[in-house]
Amino acid sequence: MPEVKWKIYQKFYPEKMRGFSLFFSIVFHPLLMATYGCLLIFFGIRNTVYDFMTPFETKWRISLIVFLFSFIFPVLNIAILYKLKRIPSVALSQQSDRTYPYIMTALFYFGLFYLLKDINIWNSIKLFVLGGGLGILLTAIINLKYKISAHMVGIGGLLGVLISLSYLIKFDMTFFYIAVILIAGLIASSRLYLQEHKPSQVYTGFVLGLIVQTGLFFIFQKITFA
Repeated sequence: MPEVKWKIYQKFYPEKMRGFSLFFSIVFHPLLMATYGCLLIFFGIRNTVYDFMTPFETKWRISLIVFLFSFIFPVLNIAILYKLKRIPSVALSQQSDRTYPYIMTALFYFGLFYLLKDINIWNSIKLFVLGGGLGILLTAIINLKYKISAHMVGIGGLLGVLISLSYLIKFDMTFFYIAVILIAGLIASSRLYLQEHKPSQVYTGFVLGLIVQTGLFFIFQKITFA
């Protein structure tokens, strides 16, 4: 019965459905996931070592630097490509439009990792940034042959970070797992409704993001996370 009501709503309220889908696609844009991850780790999840053992100024400075490199610079790059008519739309809907912006975004992430490498902050945060860059680079490579959902790579990566940190610091993050999975469902539904992706592309993106982040953390789990 709920499924029937959902289909009826889609049929008679297409503009509202499109509006909701665009809203979720923008609010949970993949370029924002690194910033959301930092804010969640530093300010959202309370009573962890990242919360009470990191100075407040450091939390905000790192979050702002991450926002600059993972969102502002990539957005400016896309805007420049659009102005130069190298891409037809800033939405990057076409598979052929995505590869170069993805590679540039990955380079911004790697640049951010290099910048943070010698700064006295948690190594796990640095690894989180490195994982983001690797995930985007793999997305760019896969995109050469197969259109994968970057939105789902982003949210899958965020879930991977939470799972990894939970294991490393022995902290129960079940509530946050559930919240991220629900958000992932909304994002996936939005991308499918907007006909930006097929179901297989959505699932593949989510699994890729999850595997890259958890894989990196568990490979390097012997590093002292201090």
